[in-house]
Amino acid sequence: MVVDELIEAEIDRVFHALADATRRDLLRRAADGQLSVSRLADGYDMSFAAVQKHVAVLERAGLVTKARNGREQLVRTDPVAVARARRALDALEATWRERADRMADLLDTPNTQGDPR
Repeated sequence: MVVDELIEAEIDRVFHALADATRRDLLRRAADGQLSVSRLADGYDMSFAAVQKHVAVLERAGLVTKARNGREQLVRTDPVAVARARRALDALEATWRERADRMADLLDTPNTQGDPR
């Protein structure tokens, strides 16, 4: 296994985190720079605690990092983790493209066994 690849449990956490629209939006907003959790919470019609829980899911998945600045928790998207998630999707796509190419090759191969198909 390549050191930079995600193991299955990590992949599960990443895609669980990305499965929620609010978390995807938080990830996008935190990519623009470090924002406090309270500033992130201002953009949603939900409690501060709910936003904190969403941020915690993103943090467990490794998609964001938090740093304390005085009383504030600053959140920032980890671009390296997002790139690893993209590579995991790219690998999955490559697998399916290879399968589709093999199926196409099989369908294009002439039948030489006397079968009228």
